[in-house]
Order: sequence, then C-alpha cells, then structure tokens
Amino acid sequence: MRIIYLLLFLSLVIVLPAQRKKKSNDVPPATLAKERWEGYQQRLQLEQSSLVKNLPFRNVGPTVMSGRVVDLDVNPADPSHFYVAYASGSLWETNNNGTSFEPIFDNQIVMTIGDIAVDWENDVIYVGSGENNSSRSSYSGYGIFKSTDNGESWENIGLTETHHIGRILIHPENPNIIWVAALGHLYSENPERGIYKSTDGGKTWNKTLFVSNRTGIVELIMHPNNPDLLIAGAWEKDRKAWNFTEAGPGTAIYRSEDGGDTWNKIADDSGFPDTDGTGRIGLAFAPSDQNIVYAILDNQDRRPKEDDEDEGLTKDELRNMSNQQFLALENKDINQFLDDNGFPREYNAVDIKKDVEAGKVKPVDLVIYTEDANSLLFDTPVKGGEMYRSDDAGKTWTKTHEDYIESMIFSYGYYFGQVRVDAQNPDVVYTMGVPIVRSDDGGKTFKSINEDNVHVDHHALWINPEDPRHLILGNDGGVYISYDTGETWINCNSPSVGQFYSIAVDMAEPYNVYGGLQDNGVWKGPSTYEYSRRWYQEGRYPYERLMGGDGMQVAVDTRDNATVYTGYQFGNYFRIDTETGERNYITPRHILGDAPYRWNWEAPITLSIHNQDIVYFGSNRFHRSMDKGENFETLSGDLSKGGKKGDVSYGTLTTISESPTRFGLIYVGSDDGLIHRSENAGETWTKITNGLPSDFWVSTVVASAHKEGRVYASLNGYRWDNFKPLVYVSEDYGNSWKSISSNLPMEPVNVIKEDPVNENIVYVGTDHGVYVSLDGGKSYQAFGKGLPNTPVHDLIVHPRENDLVLGTHGRGIYIGDVSLVQQMNQEILAKTLHAFPIDEVTHSSRWGSKRWTWGDVIEPTIDVAFYSNSNGNGKVEVIFKDQVVSSKELSADKGLNIIELELETNESFKDLLEDEQKENFEAAENGDYHLVVGEYTVRITVGNTNVETPLTIKKPRERPGRKE
Repeated sequence: MRIIYLLLFLSLVIVLPAQRKKKSNDVPPATLAKERWEGYQQRLQLEQSSLVKNLPFRNVGPTVMSGRVVDLDVNPADPSHFYVAYASGSLWETNNNGTSFEPIFDNQIVMTIGDIAVDWENDVIYVGSGENNSSRSSYSGYGIFKSTDNGESWENIGLTETHHIGRILIHPENPNIIWVAALGHLYSENPERGIYKSTDGGKTWNKTLFVSNRTGIVELIMHPNNPDLLIAGAWEKDRKAWNFTEAGPGTAIYRSEDGGDTWNKIADDSGFPDTDGTGRIGLAFAPSDQNIVYAILDNQDRRPKEDDEDEGLTKDELRNMSNQQFLALENKDINQFLDDNGFPREYNAVDIKKDVEAGKVKPVDLVIYTEDANSLLFDTPVKGGEMYRSDDAGKTWTKTHEDYIESMIFSYGYYFGQVRVDAQNPDVVYTMGVPIVRSDDGGKTFKSINEDNVHVDHHALWINPEDPRHLILGNDGGVYISYDTGETWINCNSPSVGQFYSIAVDMAEPYNVYGGLQDNGVWKGPSTYEYSRRWYQEGRYPYERLMGGDGMQVAVDTRDNATVYTGYQFGNYFRIDTETGERNYITPRHILGDAPYRWNWEAPITLSIHNQDIVYFGSNRFHRSMDKGENFETLSGDLSKGGKKGDVSYGTLTTISESPTRFGLIYVGSDDGLIHRSENAGETWTKITNGLPSDFWVSTVVASAHKEGRVYASLNGYRWDNFKPLVYVSEDYGNSWKSISSNLPMEPVNVIKEDPVNENIVYVGTDHGVYVSLDGGKSYQAFGKGLPNTPVHDLIVHPRENDLVLGTHGRGIYIGDVSLVQQMNQEILAKTLHAFPIDEVTHSSRWGSKRWTWGDVIEPTIDVAFYSNSNGNGKVEVIFKDQVVSSKELSADKGLNIIELELETNESFKDLLEDEQKENFEAAENGDYHLVVGEYTVRITVGNTNVETPLTIKKPRERPGRKE
C-alpha cells in the first residue's frame, strides 16, 4: 500500500507561465480576475433564469472516506465548536464536536479554500480562497471573503488576483488589522503575491513584502506575545504540465519586527538552507517559550551518495557501455539490475545477451526501458523533510536531527508543510506528511501517530492549549479527534466531500454508481443511498472500496454488472470480479528497445459498447484487448505531440470514445491538445484538430449516439490559469468543428456528454457546476437545486433510469432525474403551459398513521410537474366527478416546475363516493382525510391559462389468501 501512496503525488499537471496578453507563439493567457467576476455574474444570471433550476438533485455520498481538509479553526472557549475547510468542498461548521457538520460557503464565486481565520470574540470569519497545497487539483481562489453573520452571507474583500492563500492572521488586540500570505497563481507568473496587510478590516490592502513573480508566501506566523514580530516563509516554485520545480532561490524566511510593515530576509549564515533546492517551508512558534520557533522544510537538494554504497550495475554505466562490455558482464549482475528496476520476469540476462549479440537491442535500451517521467525522483532521492529550530525567535537556526526523516514527505513536499508545537511543552512538536509524526525531544527523533483508522496525507492540526492531549486533525481522509495525544482517534466523517475524478454506472436494479477519488481509491455503492448512521450498528457501509491509492477511471461490463476495470494513477489498472474479489493486473508493458509508455495521471479506459470483451486503453498510444484485458495490442504510434522533458507524465491520452452507432469508429484526445479518429477499431489514425485552439487539455471527446458523424469535444485551460469555456461539436467526424460554448460562463470545462434520449440535449460539467443545453449548444441552462457550486469532473446519464449522475471533485456524487428535461422539446417550449404525465399512485390504508410507535406519520404526496413560459401565480387542483376536491396555491417560475401535492381532501368528499366507498371513508389516525382509489384530473392554472392531466390512484396488490 505504501508504494501506492509514494506514487500518489509524483506527477503534477502544470503549465508554462502565462502572460497578461497573448503574444504570437505564446501560451494561452491567464484569465483576469475581472473576467472571472463577469463570469460569476453570468453564472448567477443563468441560475436565476434557468428553465431547469427547479429540478432537484440528491446527494448519494459516500461519506465514509471524506475528502481533503486544508485547515481547522477551533473555538478556544468551546472546542466542540469548530470550522473545517475542505480543499474544494467548502467551509463546514460543527457545534457538537464533529458529530455533524453544516456547510456555510457553498455558493460563492469559488468554493476552494487555502486558509481560514476566525475572530471568535466578534464572530467574524475570514476565508482565504484558493488551496495552498499546489496539487494537481488545487483550484484557484478569488481573494479573501469575510462573514459577520456566521456564514449566512459573505463579502469579497479583495486580493482577487492572488489565486492561492497560504495563511491569514488577525491581530489579537485590534481585529481590524489582518495579514495575508498570498502564493499567487499556480500555473502562471504574476505580481499579485507576497504579504498583504489591512488596518481597516479588509477594506484596503497594502502589499508589504514581494519577492518575485514566481515566489509567493506560503506561511506566516505571529509571536505569541508580540504581534509586531512576524515570520514568513517565501516559496519559489514553477509548475508546468510536464514538470514541477518545487524549489528555487527565492525561497527564504523573512522577519518583521514592526507588524509586517517592513521585512528582512534572515542572514545567509543563519543556519537555514539557502540553496536552489530550498522548497516549501512551514513555521510555528512554541507558545510556552516565546523564543523557540520550529520550521519544517522540503529540501529538494539531492542526497549525496554514500561512499561505501555498492550500487551494482548502474544506469550511468549502461548509458555508455559497448555491446562487448555488456556481454562480458556477469549474468547475476544483469539480473540484479532487472530486479532492482522492476523489469517483468520474462526478461533475463541470458536472453538479453542474445538480443544484444544479434543487434536487436543495445545496453542503453535497458536504461530507456525504465525512464519515465518519474524516474529521476527515484534514481536520486531528495533530502526530503527536514526540521529546524530557532531559539532566538527566528534569527538563527539549527537542524534538529542528524539522519534523514524517512518515509514522511518523500519527494513531494510541496503537498505538505505544516508544523505545530505543544502549548505547554516546547519540545513536543508535530509535523505532517504522509504520516503525522510527533517528536518529544525537540525534533531529534520522531514517532508516527498515524493509527489504523486514520487516513494519510495530513494538512491541519489543532492542539488544545488547555489540554495538549486533545488534538483535532485534518487530512485527505477528513477529520479526526484524539484525547490521548494521538494514541487513538475518532473519525468524524459525516460530510459528503469526496473528490471524484470519474464516475460510472452499471445496469443492476437498483443500479450502482462507481467512481475514482483523489487519494481515496475506487468505490462502488447503491444509487439509492441516503445518508444514515445506521451502518454503525449493521456493521457494513453501503459503499465498498474496490481499489486503493488515487482512484481513476472505471469501466463496467454491464452484461454481468460484476466485471469492473479500474485502477490507480499512471495507468495501473486491474480487471476485478466484484463478486469473488479476484483481480488481475492488465496494464500493457512496452518491450525492451522501446521507451516506456506515458500514462496520464487518470489514464482513459473504456469497453466497446458493441462487444464488452473488447477493452480500449490509452497511454500516449492506443491499446486494444479483444479478451477482457488478458492480452493487449498496441495499435498506434504516439498520438500526442511527443511529450516534454520533465518529472510529470505528459503527452498522454486523456479520453477515449467509441461511436455507439458504428463499431470501430473511435476518437481519442490528449493532454497537449490533439484529437485523433480511427475508423477501423484503432488500426490507423487521423489527426482532426484543425480549427481548434492549440495547447489546451482535451478533457472529453464523445461520439454521438444519434448521428454517426457527430462528435463533441471539450478543452480545458485550467493548467494555464485560463478559465475560458471551450466546447465544440463536429457533424463530419471531426473534420471541422463548431464552437458551442455559447453563453457558458468563464469556467473551465471538465466534461461534455450527450443525452441518450434527446439528441438536442447536451450536459456540460465545469469547475463550478453543471449546465444543460436544450438546443444542441446554442444556449445553456444551469442546474442548481440541491447543488453547491463545486467542480463537476465527470457525469453520465443512466440509459435506463434517465438519471443524471454527477461526480463532483469536492462534494461526492449527486443524482437528478432528467426524464422531464428529456421531454422538453421545442414543441413543449413553445407552449404557454404544459403538464407532464403523473405516475400512478398505489393507495394505502396506512396513510395518515405512524410508521411505527415512535416513527413519522406517513403523508402521501405526488409530484406535479409542469412547464410554464412565464413566471406567475396560480393553483393546482384535484378534480373528481367534476368537483374540486383538493386545491393548493402555487408560484410558478418560467421553465420546469415540480410541485409537491398532498393527497388530502376534506370530509365533504364522502358525498361524491359510491356507497361501498363511503363505508370505508373516515379520518386517518392523524385526523386527515385522504383521496381514495379512483380516477382524477389534476388541473394546473398559471395566470389565465390552465392545463389538465390524469391521476390514477390504484388499489394495492391483494395479498394471497391462506389455504382453508
């Protein structure tokens, strides 16, 4: 399992620095804050005017695994009351020690968070938007938000171009003084980064520290007793789609002794590293000793080789080795090299020597075979996490330990960088990486407190200043509480905040949903799931985990609903039998003499809709299996632009789609902007990107189920900090493209899908929600009821149930029944008023009675759905024998309306019944009268127009009698 977590972050998707104005041969420009705000206003307008805004969505979890926590803020007077900030899942509040939570930051311009700060005395909450962990899905923010009414309303108070916030501090004596550490853009250079100070509660800001356009401030701490003494951690980094430089000369520690008005970089001879490998810094004062400061450093400098280290045969030796020299090597040394570098067992020294002698391969091919984008990270380990201590308030520093802190942050320290000190003992210090570790001797030695029920990858920790045994922890798996200094932990994961990358469904009844999550594996669960704590008693959570690591794409063989193809990052995929638990590794391997395949973080896999024995799989090349993944053929050459030198796998396929109307008509898209078409099941390929913007990530390509020549594509500029919506359709197999971005707001598009029933309907998922077009992309409507403005990474319409299933990256899975939307054709949209059919209702003698002694009363209702072409007031009436027997007022919105109508009437209804029915007509247990078995008409009136639709209440199924 540890190797999965080691792979977890080794590849990050980044991009060349973007400029404010695009020059010739330049990269796509970063979107300006002003444009993003205009896009947000457009989103609000779309939500308000949407014809489908009343369509409800329900969350189906899961909750057992939670999502990435980035910060905690705990009420010092009542630790059972605290706030939890999730990376892309909003801000949540608990008043009962984590037993339950409520979201309070759901519908702002952004939901992603880097840091929060609370003025508990004045009930003021500050949210620094934009995650500070610089991961592949660390979404940009929109500055600082402030609430003075516990999250009921929020005000944006500026710094909108900073994108990512490292820390917010509030002056302990004057809450109008606020400091903000801003990281700046993640994927492009910009000057809006550094330290900002406000003396008027955020109305105005002054930038007091700026290092460079690539160096932001990730950490900021305040002296426990002197708010004029501040220490900041500056961090230089450069992120691109193909490479992440995690350190640089701009990284340093700065001190201010005048409340952050001026800053001084600590001296070069302070004892703190100042090499080009100096990476992310975390800082913390010891509350009980005002002069002690700890720093956790991500040291990206390479480790020196040990003098007595016997490496055996090395890659460097093989690079320049002649054939004759290779043939003279001992077989055991070659085999040891093969073992050390993960070669498949079929390779051995004897056969390789024969191939070298025959001229089929060269010694250097053994090196090429192993060198993917991550090889350097393993070949030459970095020093990794290091802890330093200052005893003079940050002026001079000493490393606390002699040896390396192994297996804590590995080579991806950019993802961590938090350190905390016990409030009563300055020698007890915690730091967070893959495990959370504690030192009881000032950082000389460390002990893991990552117990069995605690997830890994830690980002937040609160230590109770009154009782240091009491800890609250946040990580990629949610929130945990300990009352014994981390010896045991309570899991507090009731919010649905899972970060899904992908989503899939099967054809079981009821059907199941599947999805791959960030750092939480692949899960399968029932589409009927409703949140409940009942599983604690029953002993089994309704969802089950199929894989660990980062969960990736899922393909389900719907012939048995048991065979599932899925895996973890970089193309490590399996065929799993979910009934027996059997799993087989299916990822194709390259052969000696070829360069390794380049696998995307989320490698695409799909089954042929025409024969689900056929598996299509994408690296930088196209792979096809005709036997359920037992054997793969590599049918294409490189279908990307060729990759780029760096430590991130790039130049990879991201999406595969086969035409439902024609076997073998296949489309693929790549992360560097190419789309290819094959008309013979992958044997040959044609590039079809003419007319499309270049250098954008192809997030989806989808072949139409309605017209053979129709294909859709979505492009994504997130990795350039470019947020323009880019969706296209082709009616000629991709030979030419037409933009159908239309009135979509300024939000990157993650997915586009076609409705399987109505060919004019397409669905689009963006970084802030989901939209639907009823006219083939000419205009879009926003879904909203029950949905937060969270990233939608993937979506699918269930072909039988007509449910729209959304995989969000921050709030789990949502499902909405779109069968009514599918009926909204141009004929209906042209009407003044239209009533949709009402499903039959089965009568029950238990209406109006309790489910059980202490249960709720059964209240029978139906949903009455109608379309109105205007807003207006009106009523819905139930008519029986030409008499109105029930009526309810309504306020109609323009578009789709769904009214819940109670099946109640009054005592006078008895006069309309036949004698047999009159005998059984009486008030229910709760005193209400209900409609009886029969045929009714439901009349809907809006303004001066009315429409009618039938309603049938049928008899319940009779139970068979007993033998007499």
